[in-house]
Amino acid sequence: MIELWANFVGAEDHWKWLSLAAILGIAELIVPGVFLIWIAAGAALVGAMTLLIGISPSAQLLLFSVFAVGAVYGARRWYRDNPVESEDPLLNDRGARMIGSTVTIVEAVSATSGRAKVGDSVWPAHGPDLEAGTKARVIAVIDGVVEVEALN
Repeated sequence: MIELWANFVGAEDHWKWLSLAAILGIAELIVPGVFLIWIAAGAALVGAMTLLIGISPSAQLLLFSVFAVGAVYGARRWYRDNPVESEDPLLNDRGARMIGSTVTIVEAVSATSGRAKVGDSVWPAHGPDLEAGTKARVIAVIDGVVEVEALN
């Protein structure tokens, strides 16, 4: 395996590592997942060290594994400790986004059944007795069922 790596396209070792770092960086752009970039950083570090101090192929592979695992571990800790605050925290929570909106009752609502038109779709609804055509306000969404109250 090390022999195969040493003969890779006849390039000097530091170019192999720097090329691998570039390829992994491009792959991160194509398939974003915030994972490959840290492995690319490990490859770039090994490439830089190989260029500066010249180390053996087996030491290069060892350093790459240490740097890659260390970079991924460090990045995971950093992302966990520094979460990204979204400008729209309800972006992927459709139920929470509906709370407070006005809906039209499509099928009479009672404590156990009914349907309400929310935007361009119809959802199961529960709440006080309301007739079809009545306007209501969403107060909660529980297990895919819209809880409504009458508008005053």
